[in-house]
Amino acid sequence: MFDDLRQEPKAELHVHLEGSVEPETLREIDPSLTGEELEAGYAYTDFLGFLKAYAWVARKLSKPEHYAIATRRLLERLHEQNVTYAEITISAGVVLWKGEEFAPVYAAVQREAERSHVDVRWILDAVRQFPVEDAWQVARLAAERVGDGAVAIGIGGDEARGPARLFGEVFAWAHDHGLRLHAHAGESAGPESIWEALDIGAERIGHGISAIRDPNLMEFLRANQVPLEICLTSNVLTGVVRSLDQHPVRTIYELGVPIILNTDDPALFRTSLLEEYEIAQKRFGFGESELHGVIRNGFRFAFDPPRIHLVKRAR
Repeated sequence: MFDDLRQEPKAELHVHLEGSVEPETLREIDPSLTGEELEAGYAYTDFLGFLKAYAWVARKLSKPEHYAIATRRLLERLHEQNVTYAEITISAGVVLWKGEEFAPVYAAVQREAERSHVDVRWILDAVRQFPVEDAWQVARLAAERVGDGAVAIGIGGDEARGPARLFGEVFAWAHDHGLRLHAHAGESAGPESIWEALDIGAERIGHGISAIRDPNLMEFLRANQVPLEICLTSNVLTGVVRSLDQHPVRTIYELGVPIILNTDDPALFRTSLLEEYEIAQKRFGFGESELHGVIRNGFRFAFDPPRIHLVKRAR
């Protein structure tokens, strides 16, 4: 089965550039880093610790060429897995937080994307626990790049400290300026966080696993075909579920809510897209036809699916 899945074109819709930077790539960027420093920097035991590790890696990307190297290495790994289309989230809010100019960073990653075998679009992410004005800056940056690779604005980070309702006006403005809308929700917070994300217009939900606790929400997602971007390994390692055995992915799928499998932060979670599919098959009993359907969802719910992928899917 997995030889077949490996050969099938796939989409990766929920992958963070900064979270994809492997330790060897970070050492390529900064050869002075020791093994002990890398081990400590990538270590975490819970969700807030993960956010700190993510920030530690992000701070090491201090020049446009660092972002270019990170992009190049991520796209090489995706190509090896026959990922033909990717929507990569870049933490524009973190770039601004570091006091860096965003335009050269974006130009560097977009150049790498244009050279790649992978068809790339960018989701510019605002940090939800930062001031709302920071999200306005991200929205403006994204709107300036519609037609140049940027397809969406997103919000990510600490749901409890940055409720989605604060970003309603930002999302409405972004939508009016040609951007699709994405939100992390229902990862470390409950179903109410997903409702808020939907209320401000989110079209896809990153994670969303707490939806299982609200039957009305599950029915809304099913009836309106709002997809959840499921990240199995991520959810276990950040502690939002205690173990794979307690992950609700199978129940979510069987209740008719569309799902997409993703890696989230493959370097920090030591996983790959193919491994996520293997977990779905071995631990949750997804059969071949079901996995092929999940793969098709990656193109079905993409914000800017190229026609060539739709043709391949139809065949």
